[in-house]
Amino acid sequence: MSKVTSKLQVTLPKALAKRYGIEPGDEIRFEAAGEVIRLVPGNVGAATAVLDREARLRLFDAATERQRLRDAGRPARRAETRGWTREELYERGLQDAD
Repeated sequence: MSKVTSKLQVTLPKALAKRYGIEPGDEIRFEAAGEVIRLVPGNVGAATAVLDREARLRLFDAATERQRLRDAGRPARRAETRGWTREELYERGLQDAD
């Protein structure tokens, strides 16, 4: 974990800098992402950071297809018995009201 200095500077952990190819002197962007702040290395092109609706939909469709193919190779999980049925839950609630 890093601390913010009195000059509002932050030290990037060495492992993250190495993993994402960030070197001294490189530029980085800070982007608001809901309730968090995203740090984006400058070597990531601006075109990849801002995609139009169609490009995002194409990426989503491709990811959905990859997931469908992964799921197709897995055996379906069978539901385990819980020891109760939905109907029993309704009956149990009625018995408690008496």
